Amino acid sequence: MGGDESLEPSNDGDVIRPSDVGGDDGPPIEAKPYKIIFEANRCFGAGKCAAESPDWELDLETGLARPSTYYVGADDLDHHVRAAESCPAKKGRGVIHVIDRRTDEEIAPDRHGDGRLSVEW
Repeated sequence: MGGDESLEPSNDGDVIRPSDVGGDDGPPIEAKPYKIIFEANRCFGAGKCAAESPDWELDLETGLARPSTYYVGADDLDHHVRAAESCPAKKGRGVIHVIDRRTDEEIAPDRHGDGRLSVEW
């Protein structure tokens, strides 16, 4: 996939590139090629992510989930994909997004089926 096909316009018409979310403070892409984008403002605390991934926890005080890290290596990819795919928020479309930093494509939950970022900000 090339060009702007992996991009999703936001409500105000601007293009959201997954690599722009969270800035450039992450570890080298070679070490942690995957990035978690979490729509925390849409989380309602179902806790399914925490049941699927040891890197997610449900905060009982706030009732919201949160990841222990936003950058993931290949060894931890599977359970983060399961967490993203199990999230029932946004009417089953989920609020956890796993992005391949090398291609800027959403690999989970990939609701569009084409790698475009499926956030709703």
